[in-house]
Amino acid sequence: MTATPDLATLTGDYTVDPAHTTIGFTARHAMVTNVKGKFLDFTGTLHLDGTDPSRSTASLDITMDSIDTGSPDRDGHLKSSDFFNTGEYPTTTFRSTKAESLGGDDYRITGDLSILGTTKPLTIDLEFNGAAKDPFGNERVGFEGKAEIKRSEWGLTWNAALETGGVLVSDKIKLNFDISAIRQA
Repeated sequence: MTATPDLATLTGDYTVDPAHTTIGFTARHAMVTNVKGKFLDFTGTLHLDGTDPSRSTASLDITMDSIDTGSPDRDGHLKSSDFFNTGEYPTTTFRSTKAESLGGDDYRITGDLSILGTTKPLTIDLEFNGAAKDPFGNERVGFEGKAEIKRSEWGLTWNAALETGGVLVSDKIKLNFDISAIRQA
């Protein structure tokens, strides 16, 4: 698929802007509601190739102690050895291995997600939200993405049975990404 000339002008290296990016997740809690959370400390880079999107790459490093679900007690439990064991595994990483254009503003990026020392493939569907020059002269691009994982595949197996049946925390976790990245000079 040939990229439009506008996309070709976006070719370059970008740094994820943490002040305007959200790396979040949603988990089913007690089989009845969703709990949402996000990570507050992360770094990331993108290399965009607007002429040949398959040559684009992405990397992300997330500081697991920065988890925020709006509940300090829950955050503390998530940092413990029951879940992320942040003392031993302080960082989760994603490194892309493949990028593809799906047509229009839709893209897919596949890569290696490492959690708790376990690395498995992850595919993220992305929508290109656009590009703009901000009031400070920065050239920005934006993407919105989503993926689903089974946390047990990365060794996140802690749970508690409910009296009414089911479990406290779902195995399926929805990941969401709202990414703003600044072009490097």
